[in-house]
Amino acid sequence: MNKYKHIIFDIDGTLIDTEEAILRSLQDTVREILHKDIERQELKFALGIPGCVALRKLGIADTERANDRWNAHLLKYKSRIRLFDGIPQLLDSLKTNGYKLGIVTSKTRNEYTADFAVPFALSECFGTVICVEDAARPKPFPEPLLSYLNASHIDVEDALYIGDTLYDSRCAQSAGLDFGLAAWGNVAAQEASADYVFKAPVDVQLLLLA
Repeated sequence: MNKYKHIIFDIDGTLIDTEEAILRSLQDTVREILHKDIERQELKFALGIPGCVALRKLGIADTERANDRWNAHLLKYKSRIRLFDGIPQLLDSLKTNGYKLGIVTSKTRNEYTADFAVPFALSECFGTVICVEDAARPKPFPEPLLSYLNASHIDVEDALYIGDTLYDSRCAQSAGLDFGLAAWGNVAAQEASADYVFKAPVDVQLLLLA
């Protein structure tokens, strides 16, 4: 399928499996700042949105300091973060077949570098990278994807966005992009509206390289 020119990816839950590390470190942060224990299941709302937004929803006022503590706690769980099986092969095959690859993430630029670009050495795969500070409003608002389109000088029909959360789905829908649900990531988001549902990274190849 040559309908698209750019394939845009979310990071957490799409390219890398970060759920356990994010939720455990958030538990530690809440315990440190709010002095209470919250079950991981109750913190899943934080997946896929900017850290400051998640912390504000938890009733933490000083989100900048809390986000720094969250990132510090995350370091303890770095060994639990991994690329999903099949991702390197997927990225390589898409690039080999002429697709441009990009990123739209709720991570800050520093988090993108520390959590993804450096540890996994995949940054050379991606042309345009939009982080949370690169758009006026974060997902689920359309601005991150619209910023990508503007930076890449492409039309909305030229791009497919692949992510794993309702925020990703709503961002794509609001921006007018087709959306592919990475169902190998956040299983709880499988009710999200999507043009395509991918059960494994190889399914993306089967669609786009057919």
